[in-house]
Amino acid sequence: MKKYDVAVIGGGFAGVAAAIAAARGGAKVIIIEKSNALGGAATNCLVNPFMPYKTKINGENVALSAGIFKELHEKLEKRGAMRGESFLEEELKYVMSETVAQAGIAILYHAYIFKANKNGDRISSVSVATKRGEMEIEADYFIDATGDAQLAFLSGCPTILGREPDNLCQPMTLCFRVGNADVEKFYASKPKLAEAHKKALEAGELINPRENVLVFKTPIHNVLHFNTTRVVKKDPTNPEDVTEAELLAHRQVYEIYDFMKKHADGLEGSFLMMTAAEIGVRESRMIVGEYVLTEADCRAFTKFEDGIAACNYDIDIHNPEGSGTSHYYFPEGEFYTIPYRSLIPKGVSNMLVAGRCISSDHGAQASYRIMPTVCCIGEAAGSAIAMAFKNGTDVRAVNTNELRETLKANGAFID
Repeated sequence: MKKYDVAVIGGGFAGVAAAIAAARGGAKVIIIEKSNALGGAATNCLVNPFMPYKTKINGENVALSAGIFKELHEKLEKRGAMRGESFLEEELKYVMSETVAQAGIAILYHAYIFKANKNGDRISSVSVATKRGEMEIEADYFIDATGDAQLAFLSGCPTILGREPDNLCQPMTLCFRVGNADVEKFYASKPKLAEAHKKALEAGELINPRENVLVFKTPIHNVLHFNTTRVVKKDPTNPEDVTEAELLAHRQVYEIYDFMKKHADGLEGSFLMMTAAEIGVRESRMIVGEYVLTEADCRAFTKFEDGIAACNYDIDIHNPEGSGTSHYYFPEGEFYTIPYRSLIPKGVSNMLVAGRCISSDHGAQASYRIMPTVCCIGEAAGSAIAMAFKNGTDVRAVNTNELRETLKANGAFID
């Protein structure tokens, strides 16, 4: 059994940032990832582009997501892998793996966590499924960056699922790409497509309940990116539900692609280029931590004394039951912060949670769930874990003033 100072479960933006921050803080770190690359939702689910994370303060554009996120973003830019906020996934994999390697972090791919081994209120090790069977990894501290609060759940920490009171989660979406498209011609015909789509939806001709066709340009010539399938009323933590969601989403992909070829311009010589390796999950489990961040906190632009990340992405709720998407947009210059206490699960003393599964309600999660913000949450979790490891303390004993100063010194935006 291998032993580390810190084990990070999940190699998405939250996990990668957490691992880098912990390693730079002096800890020996491993990332345990279920797929074959770093990047999480960006690489496994083709979630692209980065959603808005900037605002104007005193007349100046300010990036609320900075620190390690800014570092990764700048590396992508230097490699010519960005078009606006859209990025090349293969370049992201490379940039992340190189940055992780430079920090001296170990990686274990193709490993799926299925058991947490505890000694009192401490996690002593985790068991993962591999091609050679069960493998056990021991660490002094752990960070749950699974997106689904998987380690917290397996450790017996209290969690919630989806919205109150029916536990429905925001819809799952399978992203896909269309190649050899005349991008400008397609965009010019979007009004015509929207009208045809509206009529077909009202007539009950489509199995996909989404109210519109959501499309993005990409850095690749003649390639369109679609984030427009919608699978509702399925539990992202139930393997049977997820299987059904994958099957239904693939049907929706072909349905909308065939529909667009009939009603939009620019797709005459196109082809369905690819679907994501797995369906994208906006919301599933969230921990019940030392503080539950609420939608009311966000709307009040609350700045917490122990705030460790900032966000102003809109409260973007895709209807968990069918058509419709609601938005609450923050006024220019306004934002809220995320308290360190929301990263601390109840019942465990040597683990933090990072990413879209921190302690919050449905409305708050709909805002902070984006990749730039969860990257910053991850950086805070890794920095805090490094401090706890250095001092040999419970994660609750981390000095949040010192943590905030450390984050600021490393280029993070706090408030």
